[in-house]
Amino acid sequence: MTQFYIDPSPANFQAFKDLPREEPIHMLNLLRYRDHAEFPEGHEHASKGWSGRRAYQEYGKTSGPIFSRVGGSIVWRGAFQTMVTGPDDKDWHDGFVAQYPNAGAFFEMIKDAEYQKAVVNRTAALVDSRLMRFAPGEVGGGFG
Repeated sequence: MTQFYIDPSPANFQAFKDLPREEPIHMLNLLRYRDHAEFPEGHEHASKGWSGRRAYQEYGKTSGPIFSRVGGSIVWRGAFQTMVTGPDDKDWHDGFVAQYPNAGAFFEMIKDAEYQKAVVNRTAALVDSRLMRFAPGEVGGGFG
């Protein structure tokens, strides 16, 4: 059975909150868009006929200033081409790595009232996603 994920489970979010908050973090985002965005009835964008990709662009536009204000930046972005290792039923449209100065900055962003309005666009846009926290490591050199 294929499972889809848009928001963190309570257990996963608690595990995130239990990690150190004062060190830099990288957040790997994998995105699979809906063909047609699914906004709540009565939402200002509900009748616009947007694709999921277009709704996600709106999320980026409306959440971007908050992301920047808390010190976030995109350190890598790419468009999915093919699964090399992994389940055949999983493909992604886009992926990126967001860098935050610390986990506290991420919490500041998601608690922001304007961000909470913007995240409706993300929810409407995505049929599936993954969000994974990593500690930044050395860049360059070999695999080890």
